[in-house]
Amino acid sequence: MQASMTSSFPLLHPVPADRAGVPSAAAADAARCAGTMAFSFDSSTLLQGQKAVTISHNGSVYRLQATKLGKLILTK
Repeated sequence: MQASMTSSFPLLHPVPADRAGVPSAAAADAARCAGTMAFSFDSSTLLQGQKAVTISHNGSVYRLQATKLGKLILTK
């Protein structure tokens, strides 16, 4: 089963800190990207436990797939 990615990612919303109030690794990544045009996502965030997901971009559908060797393949 493939998951379909939409614009449900809260790109501009703060990432919550852990219970001790220390920012999570994701929050640190977001802080490093603040003020830039690029965003960084961990592949596990995109794949959400699936082997492949579809991504819609400018009217086209792409497939992001994880291989057995831990590589990523993006195809149109």
